[in-house]
Amino acid sequence: MKHLTMMRKPIFSLVVCLMALYGLPINAQEDKYKDYNEVYRDTVDYVAPTQTTLQNDTIFDPLRVVTNKFGKNWFVFATAGVHSFRGDYSSDGTFNGTLSPEWGVGIGKWFTPGVGLKVEFIRSNSRGYTEYLTGHYGYGETMLKDDNTPYRRMKTSWWDISASAILNLTRLFYGYEGYNSPKRMNQFMLNLGIGGVHHLGYGHSHGSDNEWSGHAELQYSRFFNRKKRFSLDFKLRGIFYQTNFDLEYGQADHAAYKWDCNLGVALGFTFYLDRQRSNGWRHGTQTVYQRDYRERKILVVKEKDKTVAYNTLTFYVFYPNNYSGRNDAPNVQDAVVNTLDYLAGGIFTQKKYANNGDVANRMARGVSLNGLATADIPTETADRDFEIDYVPRGYEMTTSAPLSLSLKSSDMTAFREKAGFYYAPIYDGQHVWQYRIDNETMGQSLLTDDNYTETDSYGLNAHSGLGTVRQNMDVDNGDELVSFADVYAAMNSNNGYISQFADAKTVEHIRQILEQGSITMIQTEGLATSQDNFTGADAERVGKDRNTALSQNRANSVISWLKSKPRLNDVSSQIFMVSSLSGPIRTVTDTSTRGLSAKLNRCVKVRILYMLK
Repeated sequence: MKHLTMMRKPIFSLVVCLMALYGLPINAQEDKYKDYNEVYRDTVDYVAPTQTTLQNDTIFDPLRVVTNKFGKNWFVFATAGVHSFRGDYSSDGTFNGTLSPEWGVGIGKWFTPGVGLKVEFIRSNSRGYTEYLTGHYGYGETMLKDDNTPYRRMKTSWWDISASAILNLTRLFYGYEGYNSPKRMNQFMLNLGIGGVHHLGYGHSHGSDNEWSGHAELQYSRFFNRKKRFSLDFKLRGIFYQTNFDLEYGQADHAAYKWDCNLGVALGFTFYLDRQRSNGWRHGTQTVYQRDYRERKILVVKEKDKTVAYNTLTFYVFYPNNYSGRNDAPNVQDAVVNTLDYLAGGIFTQKKYANNGDVANRMARGVSLNGLATADIPTETADRDFEIDYVPRGYEMTTSAPLSLSLKSSDMTAFREKAGFYYAPIYDGQHVWQYRIDNETMGQSLLTDDNYTETDSYGLNAHSGLGTVRQNMDVDNGDELVSFADVYAAMNSNNGYISQFADAKTVEHIRQILEQGSITMIQTEGLATSQDNFTGADAERVGKDRNTALSQNRANSVISWLKSKPRLNDVSSQIFMVSSLSGPIRTVTDTSTRGLSAKLNRCVKVRILYMLK
């Protein structure tokens, strides 16, 4: 029996293995987790900085520029003027006797918008007086001072060649204005340098024919167009020498002045040699790193089987031409100008004239309003009832109300009677922008003059425009397509102005996702059109750089807005991604920036991947 018992154990084990192999039930022990599924729960815990995740955002920095090649930014100049020689005996005679004409030519180069170098040749003479009655540059009859001291006229001809550093004070204090910009048409410069002077035509036994010279110059330059290839220059200048320039070394009975000098004024011009971007630099970029010391942990747990929806919420944010909002800073104390608030409910250019009386006076006389001071109007969140509700607000919210307002005096006056101020466009020389743009794109010329207005609207940012968006844009069939207005209302509240353009049911669904779901990824893709009117050197690259920057800045504007919302501030920064898988620039052949094709491709596509039980 004992032998049989020992035989049963391996036989029983064999039977169990065979039953398991063929899927037969085994009742020896019940698995208490058989009704549960294994799921992966995503958690984020704060830990010590064992690793650093870097997320970089590249933005343009208006105070930094990319230096150009050595062959760029050269200029030539010429001046003519008059100076007074101030030596040891210059006060012996009349002031007119110390005046001499001069002329100069030179060449120079700017290394940055604020720092340059020039080399100049000056030809002139110095006239004055000397108390040496023989030699010493003296000539003419002997004259007597009031104290009966004899003196003669003095003159020495010379040429001078010098090298000077140029400091553009205007740009150093206020920053580089950008290429083809109407700003900084008046610029002040300080020139400091050293040179050598050579005396001509007078034999003498004192001193040297050659000596050092110091140069100091304050220059005012007036430019006449935005390309800044030509300037008219006015200069206050001084050339300083050792005191023996007039061969006066000092005697036992008196001491010579420390310096001799020529002090004068000059008028001239400067011409920049480059055909394109003659005085221009590209703005530098700044990479902002966000350090995240959290690490993601994946916990494997057992929980009862529940239906989990895995889906993607997609929406588009459409922008006006040349607008990303990256420079959208207000000049209003304690006020906020927000890119997405402007798109949802902003007005016109968000600018007003500072003085109503000046506007009324000019309109009565039929004079242009260009040049009058303006001020920023802060944007308001669009989930409220606006006091100014009788003009178009927001961009692409309705199909009947475009963004631009009329510039007729009657319409502007009617608005002022209700709102208390005159709205203002954005002036840029000969162009009048009738919607908000970035400061860096203000100087860019559009294809035609009518493109500076926004007269057509398709409701692309509203729920009612989703049909047009789905028909024309690349939206995956499985994605839930919602509008920017829907997302805006869900992020803020579905009240006031925005409620007209959002769908209440969709807003509640978005809120449910944000409050109850798990966000696994937020992907943004900025888009810009191929429309660019630059025709200068390397136009294809310049146009590509411009539009790529617009697409990236639009995407960064949306990400910044999303991160600022309480509904998403618990989401790890690693899940925010900026990509351009299909390319940031879309080809548009239409010459209008107001057409549907152009509007559809000036946008940011946002995809929110989520899990919802």
